[in-house]
Amino acid sequence: LISRRTTNALYSFISTYVRRAPCIGIKTIREFSLKQRNSQVQNSHKEKTMKSTLAVLIFAIIAAVASGYAFTGTSLQTTPRVSRTQNGASSMMMRTRVCDLLGKKANRKARVVTFSHKRIHKVQEVNLQWKRYQSDELGRTVRLRLSTKGIKTVNKYGSIDAAARKFGLDLSKF
Repeated sequence: LISRRTTNALYSFISTYVRRAPCIGIKTIREFSLKQRNSQVQNSHKEKTMKSTLAVLIFAIIAAVASGYAFTGTSLQTTPRVSRTQNGASSMMMRTRVCDLLGKKANRKARVVTFSHKRIHKVQEVNLQWKRYQSDELGRTVRLRLSTKGIKTVNKYGSIDAAARKFGLDLSKF
């Protein structure tokens, strides 16, 4: 809709042309602006009805598709999924930076104090190392991600099996 300010601007714009062309009167200008307002109201009403009918149509299509698949009693997936083992970078999985033996994780409350005594928060990460140990109980090597303190703990207990028993770690998962 045209606001009152726009209408006044339109009157002032057209009135300059009325002086130049006396065949157009103020009455015709007002009729023109009223016709323009009415056409805009009709256009907005048409847009609203078009949007509502479009929404109903989309809902009907979705309902038809859902009723075709949802209530048949069979699953949509007919072929079984085959799990493939991938090797290389595509098989890598993001792990949290936590020690497998001790459960040590990053200190997220650390602060750096500058010369001007500003306190800036930083994260102190755990010094994690990939380490292979020979497990006597499993009869194979076990690859663990241990902190340096965890490596010292394994050395203290003599074997990975004794340290795993002490801390309740299941080595068959590694």
